[in-house]
Amino acid sequence: MDLTPKQIVHELDKYIIGQNEAKKSVAIALRNRYRRSQLSPELMEEITPKNIIMKGPTGVGKTEIARRLAKLVKAPFIKVEATKYTEVGYVGRDVESMVRDLAECAIRLVHDEKAAEVEHKARATAERKVAKALAEAKSKERGDYSKEVFEQNLTEGIHQGKYDGEIVEIEIADAPKTIELSAAGGASLDLGSIFGDMGLPKKRKNRKLTVKEAVNLIMAEEADKLIDNDAVKAEALKRAENDGIIFIDEIDKIAGKGNQGADVSREGVQRDILPIVEGCTVMTKYGPVKTDYILFIAAGAFHVSKVEDLIPELQGRFPIQVELASLTKQDFIDILTQPENAITRQYAVLLAVDNIDLKFTPDAIEKIAEIAVDINTTSEDIGARRLHTVMEYLLEDISFNAGGNDYPVIPVEVNAKYVEEHLENIIKNRDLRKYVL
Repeated sequence: MDLTPKQIVHELDKYIIGQNEAKKSVAIALRNRYRRSQLSPELMEEITPKNIIMKGPTGVGKTEIARRLAKLVKAPFIKVEATKYTEVGYVGRDVESMVRDLAECAIRLVHDEKAAEVEHKARATAERKVAKALAEAKSKERGDYSKEVFEQNLTEGIHQGKYDGEIVEIEIADAPKTIELSAAGGASLDLGSIFGDMGLPKKRKNRKLTVKEAVNLIMAEEADKLIDNDAVKAEALKRAENDGIIFIDEIDKIAGKGNQGADVSREGVQRDILPIVEGCTVMTKYGPVKTDYILFIAAGAFHVSKVEDLIPELQGRFPIQVELASLTKQDFIDILTQPENAITRQYAVLLAVDNIDLKFTPDAIEKIAEIAVDINTTSEDIGARRLHTVMEYLLEDISFNAGGNDYPVIPVEVNAKYVEEHLENIIKNRDLRKYVL
């Protein structure tokens, strides 16, 4: 997808409010990937991504920007926390695991794309197989129909969803149990997969399922038969190497001053991450993955430490630094009203299930934003996540009393007065302990 930086920012604006500098930086980084792909192989080898560090308080959109960016271009994306690598050998993980996780993500992504391409053919085969099994179960109802005509009628009915809830007994593959062992260097071995791929015929067993479940299971089996797994692996590794995005969160937690105690552990993690970001080859169970052209986006609040506290070599591998600002009252108003996944819309559709027609007046939105900003200012600043706390508290009574779709649709309007009455306790006492994130 060859979107221009302006188009990328426009797409991100649908979900993320403000933070224009950060959006601009990631949009340019993404566009540079497309520009690189248009060059000769010799020049492509020379051009590496310009990695980014996002600095800003929690809840202002750092992770969401990276996640939406990857989703926009269907790029393999994983998020890791730098802190989980601080105690390797105890509770932490080997840093190369982030690349193996990216390879897994790429495999799933490419496999799903290939499955979508053969879905029509796989579904048709699955519906015929389920119709045959259902016909045998309904043999007494055939009447004067020939077997072929009866199965054809059932196939058409299954395709139209007429038999979704009926139970059918059908033979399906018995998937081997997954047993994973950690190998040297942090790689994992899936024994179930190894023994399943030795060319031995897969065990099958009869199961009673609804027609809909049976069609979906057999469709997945048929799709696997139609997909070239070697081609999937090759494409996935290529996609991981050239389009992959690794988001390293909490990088500020491994930045420290001094040379003793925990700082030694933190600096050790930085030095472990360094070769991954610089460019190396990591072995995965699908093959080697070069990290030279993976885009790394690091993020942290940097309340205590500074970007300059990272080791110089690692700083040098993140040449672009962007600072994300704390959210203002207007930002909160926009977050509540503008994005396609705005939290007010989420609550409206959730409560609509119980026949509650929930509406928010403009003065209610303004009051909610004002309270969220006030609490963030006077206690911990957790950004937009504060809205989940406030909204859950605000709508607690409505959510509790709603229930049962046998009631008529009840319109409920939330205005400023309602907000003040229901959030009186937290306005006065800021007692949000029940909803601490």
